[in-house]
Amino acid sequence: MGAQPFTTRQSGGTIEEAFSSAVKEAQFMNGHGGYTGTIAEKGSFKLIPRSEMDDGEDEYDFAYRLIDERDSRVDDKWGPAGAVKMDEGKWLFFGWASC
Repeated sequence: MGAQPFTTRQSGGTIEEAFSSAVKEAQFMNGHGGYTGTIAEKGSFKLIPRSEMDDGEDEYDFAYRLIDERDSRVDDKWGPAGAVKMDEGKWLFFGWASC
């Protein structure tokens, strides 16, 4: 089986709530059978500080830069998703997922 990159934005009172909602929504939209290539395949996340963003870089550019650079925190299709805070109560989850 392969892997593909994903990004998904989700709101929540906490990052844990946002992650859980994102996973449940992806499972609803893509099924529970596995290998969806979405956040539905993730069981955890790794918070990555905004301080690592380059000047002028938005959250999506940052996420795709880490994916393209094969950053070890988000490079494992079986490992955690990356997470970066967006606006208050909003989070961007990203990484590789099995498909």
